[in-house]
Amino acid sequence: QVQLVESGGGLVQAGGSLRLSCTTSTITYDMAWFRQAPGKEREFVAASKSFSSGTSYSDAVKGRFTITRSNAKKTVYLDMNNLTPEDTAVYYCAARPRSVAPLNSESYTYWGQGTQVIISS
Repeated sequence: QVQLVESGGGLVQAGGSLRLSCTTSTITYDMAWFRQAPGKEREFVAASKSFSSGTSYSDAVKGRFTITRSNAKKTVYLDMNNLTPEDTAVYYCAARPRSVAPLNSESYTYWGQGTQVIISS
């Protein structure tokens, strides 16, 4: 069983930045961030391929968000810049064993509890 624990959410003004962290019991998996805004379906945000530098981003966050991982700390980060109220959501960390499925698919096996991000205008 893979454990995922998110942290770093909070309340930020529009234009600000936040760093989310996801500590995992195994860093050798494909790792991703998803988010779910109130009244909306969960959507893909960003992902990092295991054992490679491959990443994927949704069009909504490309150029503003960056996903990185620290193998030594078994942690995946999501650096979020130039935040807007549309980024308000619960952000979830997800993991899956190495897979050929697209990084932006809902093919992740393990999910964290989520961390709330609120962007004020």
